[in-house]
Amino acid sequence: MSSEDVNHLLQLSVSLPSGSKKRYTNTKLSKKKELVTTPTKKEETKFKHRVYATASPEPYDVQFAQEVVFQPNPGPQTSYLAANEREVLYGGAAGGGKSYATLADPLRNLGNKDFSGLLVRHTTEELRELIQKSQELYPKAIPGIKWSERKSQWTTPQGGRLWMSYLDKDTDVMRYQGQAFNYVAFDELTQWSSSFAWDYMRSRLRSAAPELGLYMRATTNPGGPGHAWVKKMFIDPATPNHSFWATNIETGETLRYPKGHKKEDQPLFKRKFIPASLFDNPYLADSGDYETMLLSLPEQQRKRLLDGDWDVNEGAAFPEFNRAIHVVEPYDIPRGWARFRACDYGYGSYTGVVWFAVSPSEQLVIYRELYCSKVTAIDLADMILEAESGDGGVRYGVLDSSLWHKRGDTGPSLAEQMNMRGCRWRPSDRSKGSRVAGKNELHRRLQVDEFTEEPRLVMFNHCTNLVAQLPSIPLDKRNPEDVDTNAEDHLYDALRYGIMTRPRSSLFDYDPATSRSGFQASDPTFGY
Repeated sequence: MSSEDVNHLLQLSVSLPSGSKKRYTNTKLSKKKELVTTPTKKEETKFKHRVYATASPEPYDVQFAQEVVFQPNPGPQTSYLAANEREVLYGGAAGGGKSYATLADPLRNLGNKDFSGLLVRHTTEELRELIQKSQELYPKAIPGIKWSERKSQWTTPQGGRLWMSYLDKDTDVMRYQGQAFNYVAFDELTQWSSSFAWDYMRSRLRSAAPELGLYMRATTNPGGPGHAWVKKMFIDPATPNHSFWATNIETGETLRYPKGHKKEDQPLFKRKFIPASLFDNPYLADSGDYETMLLSLPEQQRKRLLDGDWDVNEGAAFPEFNRAIHVVEPYDIPRGWARFRACDYGYGSYTGVVWFAVSPSEQLVIYRELYCSKVTAIDLADMILEAESGDGGVRYGVLDSSLWHKRGDTGPSLAEQMNMRGCRWRPSDRSKGSRVAGKNELHRRLQVDEFTEEPRLVMFNHCTNLVAQLPSIPLDKRNPEDVDTNAEDHLYDALRYGIMTRPRSSLFDYDPATSRSGFQASDPTFGY
């Protein structure tokens, strides 16, 4: 049997999803060295999730392990080992079996002579723990595998290699300059304060064996110095367990092949986040002792380590925000619901626009967002009108009142330019105390209504920028009644402008077309 055949068996045994109807059973080697399968129910149970191992350096002298060395837990751990996306993050809560999953993952390909992998921790002390666990697992899984303390490297009889090292400082990546790996894994990714090491090691992915593929894997809990960038890279772009095209963590734009490339404008590769919790690991969860310890932690730590909550942020302005209740799957907004929009405009920074619908129970539903930069007011107006062309009418828009300021002695203001395009606005409330009042109203909106038992504000999950930014906005340290205006708050400001218009579902609310409110536009061209 070739090493490739062994690798195939490894992958099937480790990756078989729990409850799968496919049957993988014992295999025998024919005289022609071909795989012959003989499925039986008894053998299906015996060999399910087994880690198979090479017992001899001879390429065709293969024996199967007599015991199960590693059996992935059903659910997230199995999904992680079966994932085929280029970059995958696994974890969330503590105790989900992250480290053992990371150690087991390379076993699928270690039997290939061309395999070259790297597992890293942030410090030598953390690395020592990972090495110790590997020394317990690897010799049982692959008889004949050798550990070199000097090289910090595992070598299989077939020639596959796996390094285990540390990356304490960004400059440590230079140790791998000129090297190539099929597989790179980071244990506890949020321990790295920036994405530099992760991005650099991506450049080390290269293989002379295309069948092996190129993979980067990571495990972590929320929190730590790198919480923000990891969240932007893996958590914010998509819902858990869903593949998505890799994005730029600064702009949120999909990474694509550059102009002139034969694959011009095509997405580069996919990522995925697979959450896991203590309760996915029966070895720790069943006794209840570890859960008891986590329950005793302060609230912020408990939410991160027990609940795996990525939106927990010490000093966060809106700790009430909870993805589980405030972020919902999109649905068709009934035609009779009142709709409006709000905008915080910036050319050099960012422009944030959010669209609202008001349910009969007065719940605000944010069903669309627009987040962009370097867009003129006129172009923005056209983009907004195009986006809402199928909405069936938007009652009004509210815009940062500073955009009514004249540009010198002549020429229309930015707000007037947009109004002339047919994108109508009225100015936001920027009176003294309006910022604090808006923040307080958002606190109220994030609460669950005691009568409807639903939050007073929800947002569709495709409003990814708002979902990412709202829980991350910090309080102003000098004025805890307000948010830190140096933070990324453009969508928050638009949200605040909108909710302070006192939106109602009644037909007799403000409507610029009918002026039922009694408010008269001062000028039919330049708006409200």
